[in-house]
Amino acid sequence: MQSNVFIFDHPLIKHKVSILRDKNTGMKEFRELIEEITTIMTYEAMRGVKLVPVEVETPLETTVQYRLPEESVAIVPILRAGLGMVNGVHRVFPTARVGHIGMYRDEQTLEPQEYYCKLPEGIEGKTVFVVDPMLATGGSAIDAINALKKRGVKEIKMMSIIAAPEGIEALTRAHPDVTVYVSTLDRCLNEHGYILPGLGDAGDRLFGTK
Repeated sequence: MQSNVFIFDHPLIKHKVSILRDKNTGMKEFRELIEEITTIMTYEAMRGVKLVPVEVETPLETTVQYRLPEESVAIVPILRAGLGMVNGVHRVFPTARVGHIGMYRDEQTLEPQEYYCKLPEGIEGKTVFVVDPMLATGGSAIDAINALKKRGVKEIKMMSIIAAPEGIEALTRAHPDVTVYVSTLDRCLNEHGYILPGLGDAGDRLFGTK
C-alpha cells in the first residue's frame, strides 16, 4: 500500500462497519454509524494540521499552548452521500467551514459528472477534507480534487469509509500528493462498479431514497 494511504485497523471501527454492512440496519442507525466512524477517523486525519502558538493563562501561570486556527479547516462532501460524514468531522472541529461538490456517476460509462460546486471563501488557504463514504472507481474523488486544485487548494486530505483497491490505485496515481484515509479496504469492484462486499448504495441508505 502506498505511503500516502492510511487504512484503519481498529476494533471499534471493525465493529461499527459490520453493523453498517448489514442490509437490515435501518436509516437512522446507518446515518449514526457513518458519523461515528468518521469522528474516529478524523482524529488521525487531523494529525499534521498546522497549529499556532497562543498564550493561555491557567489558574497558576501564563503558558504558551497550541491551537488550530478556526479558519484553517474546510470540509467538502461529495454530494450526496458525503453529507453523511460532515457531522462526524464537525464533532472534532465544529468551526470548520463546509463547501459542496456535486457529482453523479453515469451509469453507462461509470464516469463522474460535476453538476454543482460551492466553496467557502478563502478555500485556497485551508486544509480541505474531501469526504465520501464510498471510494469505488475513484472517479468522483479525482474530479472533486481536480476542482479544488483549480481553485488553488494545496492541502487536501481524502476520507472514505469503504474503498476498493481499484479506487485507491486510481486516486493515488492521479493525486500522489493527497493523503487518503480509509476505514476499511474491501475486496474489489463488481462489473457494475459497486464495491464488494460493500454496503450497497450509501446515499440511498443514508437518506431513505430506496
